[in-house]
Amino acid sequence: MPKKIITDAQQTVRLFQTKKSEYWVKRGQTSAIALFKKAARLVPAYRQFLKKHRVNPAKVRTWNDFQHVPTVDRKNYLTQFPLEDLVWPTAFQEAAVFSATSGSSGTPFYFPRSSGVDAHAAAYHRWFLTHRTRGKNDRTLIIDCFGMGVWIGGLITYQAFRSVADEGYPLTIITPGVNKQQIFEALVNVAPKFSTVVLCGYPPFIKDIIDQAGERGVRWSKLNIKVLFAAESFSEKFRQYLVEKTNIHNYYTDTTNIYGSADLGTMALETPLTILMREKALADKNIYQRFFQNVDRLPTLAQFNPEAIQFEAPSGTILCTGNSGLPLIRYAIGDNGAVTSFSEAVHVFEHDGVNLRQAARQVGISKTVAELPFIYVYERSDLSTKLYGVIIYPEHLKDALREAPFDRSLTGNFTLQTKHDRHENEYLEVNIELRNKVKQNRILKAALVEKIITALTDKNAEYRNNMQVMPERMRPRLVFWQYEHPLHFSRNAKQKWAKR
Repeated sequence: MPKKIITDAQQTVRLFQTKKSEYWVKRGQTSAIALFKKAARLVPAYRQFLKKHRVNPAKVRTWNDFQHVPTVDRKNYLTQFPLEDLVWPTAFQEAAVFSATSGSSGTPFYFPRSSGVDAHAAAYHRWFLTHRTRGKNDRTLIIDCFGMGVWIGGLITYQAFRSVADEGYPLTIITPGVNKQQIFEALVNVAPKFSTVVLCGYPPFIKDIIDQAGERGVRWSKLNIKVLFAAESFSEKFRQYLVEKTNIHNYYTDTTNIYGSADLGTMALETPLTILMREKALADKNIYQRFFQNVDRLPTLAQFNPEAIQFEAPSGTILCTGNSGLPLIRYAIGDNGAVTSFSEAVHVFEHDGVNLRQAARQVGISKTVAELPFIYVYERSDLSTKLYGVIIYPEHLKDALREAPFDRSLTGNFTLQTKHDRHENEYLEVNIELRNKVKQNRILKAALVEKIITALTDKNAEYRNNMQVMPERMRPRLVFWQYEHPLHFSRNAKQKWAKR
């Protein structure tokens, strides 16, 4: 009988499942320093950057030394050099795929993605499948609903699952992208032939699909649905809503959210354990405050492979060190959050009486637990708006607009903008998308204004304070838009929750 071949993704997943916390801490530090040394030697732009900042690479030997290396970002590094000086010397001679940023904070930047980035993505996607299928005879259909253009989501998802399939995993892929008609046709005509169906897409778009599926002939009760999200955080109420709508079997194992970027690909992954940890933190304010360090918005919590990408978070700013066609060393990606080892996280929860391994056993996910480090991430600071000095975050409103009875009239999508009236007084405008064939009415508008005020008052201390001294200035003004109106709600791009 021939010896079974263990593929790269399988081997990586085995490491996830067997190596201890200390191994990953050490490997992350060693890999980051090695990448720094290599980039300092071979990448012209990085050599010049270090020279400008008077850094001698030979003197960077320890993890403490590395943490004093100056950070790079788009402004001080990526836009200061021609692309050919930012990449590895052989980058343009090797097979690669270019992906673009969304341009949410300016002009899009194009990143060459190496085969190594795709390999890391394949390992994460295989890990997701490992704990979420029915066994060796499981036939899995992947429906890739991410945009299939120059943006990274659709193509890296396709490539990751294709790599897993090429390694012998029994799965089939269909790539309708954001074409709803093709998605519904796949769900009706193809999905019932498979024992597991994985919907992959941007959270608001997947919610659209799930909400409209019934009228398009989709019967969720007949399908074994899993969902893979990326590109945006969401609440546990949002997850619960989709789980109930689709009859998802297991709250912890059948959904996941990827933390990724065009810059470095798939960077971290929600796991059954991180979903359980968020649930425990939400139920206990002491745990929440200690673990999430008083963050006033629920972050995405994920685990990551530090051999692929190492994270740091000095002063709450996420820094990434990763190897792609364009290597990035201590790169400020524009997100906020924190990083902790598995051992440290266990200690935090134990301090408040929660044994994570025991809790995992109680909900049946103990075999999925890996001792990879954790990163929690919350939305970029520039994806918000201000009202009389108060920072208004979209997260504070998302659940409010998705709750009953508003969910019957609204899609849950909105865009915040701070505007000025003819007297130059600021006001908060909330642009809200109506469901298909729904019309606005005064009762809906009045009730929704009060709901938004209540949500902001409950979750935003500065807003609450301003409401006491200038209530009329803090009242939002609502503008309702027809379903998929292109000004704010085009399905061909990410939903812009806030505009400045």
